[in-house]
Amino acid sequence: MNSKSTARSPKFDHVIAPAMSELDLARLGGGEVAYIKTLTSDEALQMFPMIEGLPKGIPLFSLHAADGTPIALTDTLQAAIGHAHEDELAIAPLN
Repeated sequence: MNSKSTARSPKFDHVIAPAMSELDLARLGGGEVAYIKTLTSDEALQMFPMIEGLPKGIPLFSLHAADGTPIALTDTLQAAIGHAHEDELAIAPLN
């Protein structure tokens, strides 16, 4: 008996890859994969020394290329995700 499935796969606006280490991410490179880190304002100042007047005591979110290069710093996770989508970067969770 030959039967065809009529069910369609759901369409997703973005794909979340399985968790991987930072070293695995760095090996991917190619400007297609990024990750997001939560930072304190002190950590953000070390990573982005050119930014002045960062608020104290709130979490900040940095978007990084797979090789660890900082791309953007935001005050919301949604903004970091939006920046990744605008740059057509898949977000890979770190373990």
